[in-house]
Amino acid sequence: MSSRRSYGFLAGLGLLALVELYSAVLRGQVAVAPRPKSAPFDEKKPQANLRVDTNLVLVPVSVCDPSNHPVTGLEKEHFKVFEDKVEQTVTHFAMDDESVAVGLVLDISGSMGPKLRRSRQAAAAFFQTANTDDEFFLVEFNDQPKLVVPLTRNVEEIQNQLTFTQSKGRTALLDAIMLSLHEIKKSPKNRKALLVISDGGDNSSRYTESEVRNAVRESDVLIYAIGVFEPFGSRGRTPEESAGPGLLSEIAEQTGGRHFPSDTGELPDIAAKIGIELRNRYVLGYSPTSGQRDGRYHRLQVKVIPPRGLPPLKAFWRLGYYAPAE
Repeated sequence: MSSRRSYGFLAGLGLLALVELYSAVLRGQVAVAPRPKSAPFDEKKPQANLRVDTNLVLVPVSVCDPSNHPVTGLEKEHFKVFEDKVEQTVTHFAMDDESVAVGLVLDISGSMGPKLRRSRQAAAAFFQTANTDDEFFLVEFNDQPKLVVPLTRNVEEIQNQLTFTQSKGRTALLDAIMLSLHEIKKSPKNRKALLVISDGGDNSSRYTESEVRNAVRESDVLIYAIGVFEPFGSRGRTPEESAGPGLLSEIAEQTGGRHFPSDTGELPDIAAKIGIELRNRYVLGYSPTSGQRDGRYHRLQVKVIPPRGLPPLKAFWRLGYYAPAE
């Protein structure tokens, strides 16, 4: 994770900054950011002797049971966090419940024709899980991506636009993700996500998989994908569509999100499940034992220790972050 976020990296702070540190735990992204300037104390108030000199890494984590239902109610002792295979001490813990900015990234290429109706229903099901303070935008893509509806709190504007959507052309999935990453930066929300609905791989983008992979790693955007694919081995399945599941999975899993392969009948249910999961995430905070400010990518691993009586649980988290450079 890059050092762009202002609430992740805290150093040389007095007592006042501890308030900022604990409020940062409630925000929903992995973050390591430059130290803010300490606000001066009122001369009439006693000076605090306590100081903090550390990197604080915040890791949002979603947890599901074997039936893919979100699991809430876990405590700090039910998690273990590893950075570059070294276990870290979890010092901050919260259940994430903050408004979000979400970009709907919809494939409208020619092969999506019979699938667009259920895709609209999926979008409606996702919006039903929204909070009043959430923000959304709509990017549609075929030969190239287009920002159809900029950031707005009015979901009806997006749904109305979807009624006019027609399918044609090829698939510029990677370009659409890059455009969406650019648009979502305009939101002041601390929590950001993309919901991608597509039926295949890419065959029309200017950006490469490597470029998009790097951009996703450096962003703090959570990506969920719903893949609507033809059955494997189907005559109508193109080479790009065959590569689609792997491409969507890799992009989503880098961010701590997920890829849900589905048929058209499952689309609305999966979209609603994603909306619920997005709003039920834990935040684990720790100070790296290495303390390195090397600007390198550090890999993360999260393990869940289920309370007694619960089945094995599955955790999803961002796979790593970029440390700040000295």
